[in-house]
Amino acid sequence: MQNLPTSDREAVAALATSYRQITQELGKVIVGQQAVIEQLLIAIFARGHCLLVGVPGLAKTLMIRTLASALSLKFSRIQFTPDLMPADITGTEVIQEDRATGRRDYRFLPGPIFAHIILADEINRTPPKTQAALLEAMQEQQVTVGGEKHLLPEPFFVLATQNPIEQEGTYPLPEAQLDRFMLHVWVDYPTEDEELEIVKRTTADREVHLTPTLAAEQIMQLTRIIRKVPVADHVARYALRLARLTRHTEPDAPDFIREYVQWGAGPRASQYMVLGGKVRAVLEGRYHVSHDDIRALAPPVLRHRIKTNFNADAEGIAADEIIRRLLDCVPTVDEREGGRGRQPDVFRSADAG
Repeated sequence: MQNLPTSDREAVAALATSYRQITQELGKVIVGQQAVIEQLLIAIFARGHCLLVGVPGLAKTLMIRTLASALSLKFSRIQFTPDLMPADITGTEVIQEDRATGRRDYRFLPGPIFAHIILADEINRTPPKTQAALLEAMQEQQVTVGGEKHLLPEPFFVLATQNPIEQEGTYPLPEAQLDRFMLHVWVDYPTEDEELEIVKRTTADREVHLTPTLAAEQIMQLTRIIRKVPVADHVARYALRLARLTRHTEPDAPDFIREYVQWGAGPRASQYMVLGGKVRAVLEGRYHVSHDDIRALAPPVLRHRIKTNFNADAEGIAADEIIRRLLDCVPTVDEREGGRGRQPDVFRSADAG
């Protein structure tokens, strides 16, 4: 395994320190939600986009706004509504007259998407035409208006929110757009103690000052270093197997996949599990990716890439339950070697690693 250069190791150590500082800053405003915060930061340092799903009132918007302040990044919020048009997001061209010469030219007025962190609030409340305006920006980090391309600032992240309980009058995101989100983060209710602390904080007269931790240039440098973190072949193969076994067409797919899954995850899933595993390792001050990193990233990476069928819907089996079963039945290399040389069926077609 190739080690990181000394300068990169120092940067990794600095990022782990910055991660602790960022979580401390967020803790001044956000109570609990440590797993959500970790996954948000993983997506940002992997230069991926994130979809936050949770019922109203769980501080999804506040969390993203606070994160942008803690990272010293330009923040822009777009409230998605049924009447929102693509030009309202990307910007538009207007005719401007030069008073000295009388000449008229088109001038591009940038839309709110020209920022580092974009909060796409309630993204499923706008029609597909406007949702599609994000596709080029999320994938290519540019927008095209009037046949001319305009580059977006770096780094660029789309952090979208979605309400899972109100579906009437909404436009569910198509699979092509869902696949462009690195992580699907589930925001759950706080514990009783956390909710008590929330009530005490929000009903008192208190002013919070956040200290910016990382600037845009520093984040860009760290994201490049993260990609240099080595990953062993057997760890990468483990991520690959988890993704491939979600497809019912695989010859060695488990029975519950064939019974409950209509479509499985594509190649982006294994890519994001490995890349997210690198970030998670670095945030914990490690220089290598472990099986635990892949297992921790599997639920947020896979849950929006698995489409269940009618049988699963009838029995109330969601994607998270399928992922849990998959993690239980797909062993790591250590677990396989501890099984007296007998490989489970799901690994017999793979190399020994």
